[in-house]
Amino acid sequence: MSSVNNSPYHIALNELGTVFSRLDDAKVDEVIDAIAKAKSTVVFGGGRERLQIMGFAMRLYHMGVPVAVEGDMTTPPVGPGDVFLVTVGPGEISTALALIGVARSAGAKVVVITAQPNGKAPSMADLVLHLPAQTMADDQGAARSSILPMGSLYEGALFVLFEVMILKLRERIQTTPEAMRARHTNLE
Repeated sequence: MSSVNNSPYHIALNELGTVFSRLDDAKVDEVIDAIAKAKSTVVFGGGRERLQIMGFAMRLYHMGVPVAVEGDMTTPPVGPGDVFLVTVGPGEISTALALIGVARSAGAKVVVITAQPNGKAPSMADLVLHLPAQTMADDQGAARSSILPMGSLYEGALFVLFEVMILKLRERIQTTPEAMRARHTNLE
């Protein structure tokens, strides 16, 4: 039996701690500022990253922040004054590149969260937040840095990042937990 500190849970938590010890919190604040100032925010992510950013969109909605998830039938067009927030951990997926191109052409501010800041998607962004965690771009061989498979460390870090961003944004826009709760669905 392994020691508690060497359990896979503790190793994974330590890896998450390492990610956040390397995160530039000033960049997080820049992203929060962009969302707070935007007319609306549309979010996009592929695969499991999509699940994380959809949870973030839900919390933005709970705070009264105008938000939509790209691909939903009710997603409005983006344009000047809007933010298109994309998570693309590996730095490039074809769908993200295409959508970033459309958003840029329409005049929206493009914000990219990624583990690969030198990737193609970040090069197209107005603002880049580097979340330094293993993704499928570096999960094999000597580049592998996590006990977790593929991009799980990045995806787990997104969850924590988004929850902390909600705390910071809640303070910034001066909403309360009670106001957020009042916007929670009653159709459960």
